[in-house]
Parts: sequence; C-alpha cells; structure tokens
Amino acid sequence: MRMKKRRNTKKKTRNDRQIPPLASPQRPLAIQSKRNTPMNRMRRIQFLCAGVLLAFAASLTAAQEAPPAAPAGPAQDSSSRIEKPGKKKYSHLNDFLIRGTVFNEKALSFPDAELRLRKEGEKKYKWETHTNSRGEFAVRVPQGSNYEILVHVKGFSDQTRTVEAKGGGNEETLVFRMQPVTGDAK
Repeated sequence: MRMKKRRNTKKKTRNDRQIPPLASPQRPLAIQSKRNTPMNRMRRIQFLCAGVLLAFAASLTAAQEAPPAAPAGPAQDSSSRIEKPGKKKYSHLNDFLIRGTVFNEKALSFPDAELRLRKEGEKKYKWETHTNSRGEFAVRVPQGSNYEILVHVKGFSDQTRTVEAKGGGNEETLVFRMQPVTGDAK
C-alpha cells in the first residue's frame, strides 16, 4: 500500500499574493505607464474643460445676482412710479394697532384667550387671534372705522368693547379682566 505524502500547505488568500512592482519585467509596458495613454489624456482634457466651464458659469450667476447700483440722482417718490392698474400694493403705514392684555379674576395673565374683531355694525367677525403665553395680543386693522372686540374664554363670561380707529392716533391699548360664569349660565 502506498502512502501519499502530505505537504504542509496553507490555504492561499488574497493577502498572500505577491504583487510585482509597476516597473518590472513581469508586467507589460502598457500596464506600467497608464498615465500617458491617449485615453487618459482625453479624460484629463475633458475634466479640465468641465472645470473651466463651471467656473465661468458660477461667475455669470454671481454677476446676475448682484444688486444694481443706486442711481446718482435723487431718489424717486413711490407715488411717481408707474404701477399696473388694478394691482395696488397695500401699505401698513396707515393701519391702527389694537393691543392689550387679558387677565383672569385673580389678576393673573390669561394665555390662549380667543379674540375676535369686526367693524361696528357688521355680522361676521373679520379678524381672529389668541393671546400669547403672557396674555398679550396685538391686531392691526385699517383706520377709519369703529371696531368691536369680543374676548371669549371657556368657563368665563364674554366681554365686548368698542374701539374708535378714526384718527387722532394710530394705537390703542386695552385691558380685559375676565369674570367666571356663575350658576346656571354654564
């Protein structure tokens, strides 16, 4: 009976391979110098052209986004500008500011109280807001009318006040002290 001689062999892995250096007689010349092939030269030229084009496009967009220089002459009045008919830009210059604070019966601020405003004599409320965490509110309305303000909080009786916004100032400050609903009115 014949016995086979076993060799002490280890399984070869990728890391065990020996890689010949780039400039060696085992590698062909084309593999040794990849940098000088015509294909690589074309690729380098393409990347260079793309970079130049991107830089040029970036400079064009930067030039377009720059604000125009102010004219040396006197500034134009907004009333002398030519505007499209039918489209009038609204200005808050002549608005009336109604602001105030809502408190509860213990004189503590009342956050998230609902306020509704309407012109005096109208049925529907046109503006609605809520108080902030400190019980404060502020609403801008057009001047020239009287406005009715309703403050509503669940569990408290509603309060209504009238504000005259016809001139003589551009702001009014109000204070509301809410009273809890008593008895059967809940």
